[in-house]
Amino acid sequence: MFTKGKIKDLVFCVINKNVDERGYLAEMHRIDELQKNLQPVMSYISVAHAGVSRGPHEHKKQSDIMIFVGASKFKIYLWDMRKKSESYKVSQILFANEGELSKLIVPNGVVHAYKNVGKKDGIVINMPNQLYKGKNKKYKVDEIRHENELNTIYKIK
Repeated sequence: MFTKGKIKDLVFCVINKNVDERGYLAEMHRIDELQKNLQPVMSYISVAHAGVSRGPHEHKKQSDIMIFVGASKFKIYLWDMRKKSESYKVSQILFANEGELSKLIVPNGVVHAYKNVGKKDGIVINMPNQLYKGKNKKYKVDEIRHENELNTIYKIK
């Protein structure tokens, strides 16, 4: 059903660490590096235990900016379900490596999941461009969850 390749509009990069004798400093987000429609409106942090996955799920309107902070290695799964995209029905796998800071920008309409494939707890910071449940948490969540579907086409290994 899917072909392997690169998903259009997806951004994945290692974040540079400015290291000195005190430790390091790294810029996770800069307003001058993102399109206006991708500007974060909130942020949250999650911990994934070794061997645990989150997703697959997708958003109709929301885009996610995820920072894989490390302490473990993550395998990231992506499936482009945007019918107007040049990469429609393309799947892509990426790795956020232990000891690196990695940034992933997932456009709305791209199904995504990640799995901690390391041996330690891993930390992920998300800075979506939509508020969870909208202003004052009064609206429906913009999320289509696939992780509990028995015959899901989105496979995590």
